Amino acid sequence: METQNLFSVFYSNSVIPSSKNPRNPLSSSHPYPSCFIQSKNRVSFRPQCFPASQRLRSVSRLECKSSLEKVNNVVSEKEDSKTWVKRKRMAVFVSGGGSNFRSIHQACLEDSVNGDVVVLVTNKHACGGAQYAADKGIPVILFSKTKDEPDALSSDDLVKVLRGFEVDFILLAGYLKLIPVELIRAYPRSIINIHPSLLPAFGGKGYYGMKVHKAVIASGARYSGPTIHFVDEHYDTGRILAQRVVSVLANDNAEELAARVLQEEHKLYVEVTTALCEDRIVWREDGVPLILSKENPEEYF
Repeated sequence: METQNLFSVFYSNSVIPSSKNPRNPLSSSHPYPSCFIQSKNRVSFRPQCFPASQRLRSVSRLECKSSLEKVNNVVSEKEDSKTWVKRKRMAVFVSGGGSNFRSIHQACLEDSVNGDVVVLVTNKHACGGAQYAADKGIPVILFSKTKDEPDALSSDDLVKVLRGFEVDFILLAGYLKLIPVELIRAYPRSIINIHPSLLPAFGGKGYYGMKVHKAVIASGARYSGPTIHFVDEHYDTGRILAQRVVSVLANDNAEELAARVLQEEHKLYVEVTTALCEDRIVWREDGVPLILSKENPEEYF
């Protein structure tokens, strides 16, 4: 079913996305599905860099165009730093307040990120992230169907709608549901998530929000911090892309630790999103993703 027909099937006059966003690929003349909603109103460590000539034997670069994956060998010569890179189109998934989403969106508005958040997906239509998106003119999609959200999309329909928005990358920012396999297959190596601990520690089903920080403190761990990883079919098991270390102080409680970790999350997620939208993610031969340094194309971290 084409995206236009899909929208017609789910059309509802009661709720439509905001028309404030000039980059919305769907004009106000199109019918919209009811899944769209609208609201009115430490110890500091530097990232470790690895000289390419010493650490990498074979690396592949991931380039996305129209959400399709194309992998090419990385050439040894330095690339032209002025080479034009297509501005990326991103979907963000949230379940709560969406503070990481707000940081990324603000960076896009300031052109720090070579991309735009073109749609927000949520399983809770009244959450803070959804309200913020609607206020900023970003269409909001409900996913997936539950008793509380009967008008939400199915997995297959969500893929079709995201294709309609020409989404290149999907960013999970406090989204608490497991990503369906249909979406994983539709966007290989194009979905990333942020988790508030140093994975693989304190990850997996049931580890989210304040539960993570309470577990870290109870364990006696001396360090914590956010992890950004690619998403697979399970909770928090995808390939790690970036981490930031935050020290756990002797008298910390969960709220204090959470606040310091969140500060690092905001910075790290913007940095990684910037690299993603500049095609600076490369893949080592063993499947480990690395970030190519912007300042020195011979270094990875």
